[in-house]
Amino acid sequence: MLALGKLLELTLAGREPAEKTQLTVEGVRMRWLSEGALEVKPPEARDNGLDLLLSAGIHGNETAPIELLDRLLHDIARGDLKPRARILFLFGNPEAIRRGERFVEQDVNRLFNGRHELSGGPEALRACELERLAASFFSLPDRSRLHYDLHTAIRGSKIEQFALYPWKEDRPHSRRELARLRAAGMEAVLLQNKPSIVFSAYTYEQLGAESFTLELGKARPFGQNDGVNVSLLEKRLQQIIEGNEPELDEGLDGLQLFSVAREIIKHSDSFRLNLPADIENFSELGKGYVLAEDIAQTRWVIEEEGARIIFPNPKVRNGLRAGILIVPATDESLI
Repeated sequence: MLALGKLLELTLAGREPAEKTQLTVEGVRMRWLSEGALEVKPPEARDNGLDLLLSAGIHGNETAPIELLDRLLHDIARGDLKPRARILFLFGNPEAIRRGERFVEQDVNRLFNGRHELSGGPEALRACELERLAASFFSLPDRSRLHYDLHTAIRGSKIEQFALYPWKEDRPHSRRELARLRAAGMEAVLLQNKPSIVFSAYTYEQLGAESFTLELGKARPFGQNDGVNVSLLEKRLQQIIEGNEPELDEGLDGLQLFSVAREIIKHSDSFRLNLPADIENFSELGKGYVLAEDIAQTRWVIEEEGARIIFPNPKVRNGLRAGILIVPATDESLI
């Protein structure tokens, strides 16, 4: 196996490879770009025009997606997986990955779309570098662009595997991409309706990619991910990489769609989220429930029918999102 296929080992050791470029027997070029960043390019005659960005480890303790990308890279380096797409593999926050922590100083996935310019420190610099790497990768004209940013959640979920689909004004969400997500094992998709500061939103809004944040289960340490079943996603990624993806049935039966009703923003240290610490994502909340309270008698009271909560986290910094209130959606606006 080519040494560059061991990108995770290099990243965990904090080492640069001796050789920055290597070729497989089939002529696939692997090129080390930066710490945790590797470009894979098929021979020109096999290139099918897809640019695929696969990122994981934006939060360092979310190891199942990191292990998934590691397996794909090993298969490419051994010649078992023969790409027809250009691929950029990114391990997002190397230092947090090495420490086994969500982040070191600040959450990288809240530093995109200009937010890193308002901050400082190594993680702001890393967010800037990730934007630069993605922009360079997606700079070639007349090619399809797809980005999956892979995560696991800090809490359990009543719907274990789901995706978040970014939003841009006058750009409809794609039925075909939703069908692809369903085939990859996603049970639900949250259709967002405002700009965001996460990585997938940057590549969707600024670089024109079809981009998604994929939540694959609960975060666990390396080697303890038997309970995170990514087999459908792994198979679909192999097919996308090799260009032999089965014809997609664009019916969306079985895929639950949600939209954002409100974001719960923490304004001060007085913020209180009135939920059990172990509440699961997609837990339903009844009308009239006082979800959260903050300074100046600010209250978030449930008014929506079928409301559910995802990503509740009262420990975020002031000014950041402490949860998302979502409601069921339809597919009427899809293309």
